[in-house]
Amino acid sequence: MTKLKKNLLAAGVLLAALAVAFGSFLLFAPQDATTALDTAPAVDARAVRDTSHRLTSPKKSELTIAEFLDFECEGCGAVYPTVERLRAEYGDRVTFVARYFPMPGHRNSTTAALAVEAAAQQGAFEAMYAKMFATQKEWGESKESKAALFRAYADGLGLDMAAYDTAVRAPATLRRIEADQRDGLGLGVQGTPTFFLDGIRIAPPSSYEEFKALIESRLAR
Repeated sequence: MTKLKKNLLAAGVLLAALAVAFGSFLLFAPQDATTALDTAPAVDARAVRDTSHRLTSPKKSELTIAEFLDFECEGCGAVYPTVERLRAEYGDRVTFVARYFPMPGHRNSTTAALAVEAAAQQGAFEAMYAKMFATQKEWGESKESKAALFRAYADGLGLDMAAYDTAVRAPATLRRIEADQRDGLGLGVQGTPTFFLDGIRIAPPSSYEEFKALIESRLAR
């Protein structure tokens, strides 16, 4: 084989690998949705927007913590209790924000996000957010769609089910999830959970104590 042919072959292999890697995002089709996620990175990516879901809204916010999360991600499920504990301690001083970032390979990650966003349209974002993490071990990593189970959760929360069903199917609901994911991609998010403190990405704290110490140091500035 000539050197030219070897170079062309190597280039072809590299391009194929890049196509597969890039395609893992572009071909990430949401379950129970009719349109694939538009995962092109946002040009003006931001960690927090006015429309972002806030878990706390202190009168005088001294720090904003945004988490890009996947409801089916075990790492997100593991850090959830820590976030809740910190939210209870610092909710009057810190704004905690949750942003959608469904990851490829999780059969129900987008389905869960659709359910949570549909609930959010009825003012029940936090309730459905908490329900997803509380039950994650029951449905996570399933190969089957859990849309019916998530609908049962919504019913249990007392939501208007006709409005919920309409919202789950609505393209605008999917677009809302895409908007969060596009911001994440634009900010370099590659996995979940990914945290931003006042717009600056940080390494995921390994413990409650480490996260608390980081918050305390920021608040002391």
